[in-house]
Amino acid sequence: MKKAFSILLVMLLLIAVSGTIFAGGNQEEPAAGDSADSNAAPAAEAKDKNGGVLVFARGGDSVGLDPARETDGESYYGCTQVFDNLVEFKEGTTEVQPALAESWTVSDDGLEIVFKLRSGVKFHDGTDFNADAVVFSLGRQLYEDHPYHEYGPWKYWGYMDMSNIVQDIIAVDNLTVKFILQKTEAPIIANLAMDFAGIVSPAAVEKYGEDFPNNPVGTGPFKFVSWKKEDSMVFEKNADYWRRPAYLDRLIIRVIPDATARYLALQKGEVDIIDFPSPEDLEDMKANPDIKVIQQEGLNVGYLAFNCDKEPYTDKRVRQAMNYAVNKDEIIAGVYGTAGAPAKNPIPPGMWSYNDSIEPYEYNPEKAKALLAEAGYADGFSTTLWAMPVARPYNPNGRKVAEIMQAHLADVGVTAEIVSYDWGTYLEKTDHGEHDAALLGWTGDNGDPDNFLFVLLSIAAAEVPAGNIAFWKNEEFNSLVEEAKVTMDVAKRTALYEEAQVVFHEEAPWLPIAHSVVSEPMQNYVMDFQLSPVGKRQFYNVWLDN
Repeated sequence: MKKAFSILLVMLLLIAVSGTIFAGGNQEEPAAGDSADSNAAPAAEAKDKNGGVLVFARGGDSVGLDPARETDGESYYGCTQVFDNLVEFKEGTTEVQPALAESWTVSDDGLEIVFKLRSGVKFHDGTDFNADAVVFSLGRQLYEDHPYHEYGPWKYWGYMDMSNIVQDIIAVDNLTVKFILQKTEAPIIANLAMDFAGIVSPAAVEKYGEDFPNNPVGTGPFKFVSWKKEDSMVFEKNADYWRRPAYLDRLIIRVIPDATARYLALQKGEVDIIDFPSPEDLEDMKANPDIKVIQQEGLNVGYLAFNCDKEPYTDKRVRQAMNYAVNKDEIIAGVYGTAGAPAKNPIPPGMWSYNDSIEPYEYNPEKAKALLAEAGYADGFSTTLWAMPVARPYNPNGRKVAEIMQAHLADVGVTAEIVSYDWGTYLEKTDHGEHDAALLGWTGDNGDPDNFLFVLLSIAAAEVPAGNIAFWKNEEFNSLVEEAKVTMDVAKRTALYEEAQVVFHEEAPWLPIAHSVVSEPMQNYVMDFQLSPVGKRQFYNVWLDN
């Protein structure tokens, strides 16, 4: 993955310097509807690939289906089916390619980006996609005087500090949009491929208002049909999709909270694909002739964030002590099995700029006790330990991880009460800083270290509603990641990020736990499903060989 990410950034650098047009890897603009991208298939293939109904089972429900409002993977599972972006990641990679924009041009100074849009594209409600729709979709996040700005909060836009990057978004004509930036931003094109930049139907937003997250309308390969909360979502093929239509006629996304129950449903043929299997079941699944398991190293990290605005976590010695107190190897063995590796940094090892020279905190209860005593907590202290209620790629069982941590912390005098809420409430409370220490994690959204280090740990991301749920505000770290954002040279960015990781390690705002291998079991007849390094679940190219 490292090579692919570096190539992407070098490509962006060349674009910014030369001002050339990017259109699917060459300098010729493909015509509207042309299949110059990886997600389109020759028409001759479509007749040989069966449609039908596919049932995908996951562990938790979405919070909402407005891509600009949400931040969690479960919500994006639904959004991905409905919405397209100006640009997108080539399926299974972090390589950026055209989507609703056929091409784009970056000015020599990197401060203006002009997108040429596809013509003839329709939203699911029959209205036209055009430049005004782009300005509407992204402008509601940027402009405080936008008539629908009040329907936020636009969390991810804030996490990415986009209002300090984008100055203006202008509809030059019906099929041309210009972005004017306040400063250069190395990963800006990749940022626009992320879910929060999905293009919504202005007419549908005007129609549904605050209820748009329950009635999503985009231009994507599937149309939203219905949503029974905590049970299932139903989507149907968009027969008028601007590419060829999806093969599947209908997609059902079911909620089955228990991993063992999901596996049982797969065995019975009640579902076709399941998310986040229990590591204990993986070998049995692989031995089942009717099931295949697709696996991929995850671009992720699971962590325990300490709320640095609350005692005793204002003292870095306490945070360091917590790192020494927990035996990560026991957590990996007991929860992740062979599908996890201990974490020491806030970015995964497959990502460029990963600082492997950093020595991880060892499991050393005595050192933890000594640090606690030095900080004035020789007798320990009491705290709450928040555990998320749903399986995630970076943590397959939050409750079990919390229980193991609870036992380790008790050994050094720290009494931890485990707290949990439903998924939406958990996210809402943590991004408002109600926790003492909380388990959470991240799957990278664009293949760039900025998406971890800035989004999860910068000062800007510590503003409520926060992506930086440690509420850690370190000026030295912040200046390093801020400089890296505006630096186009990959080698210089790498050096800055490596130094930032050193600061992170010393200050210990998190206890990094693990990076996981993502596994997706499915029926043998499910064809062409690919795992995404950015955590998407895409079904546009999936078909059923039965």
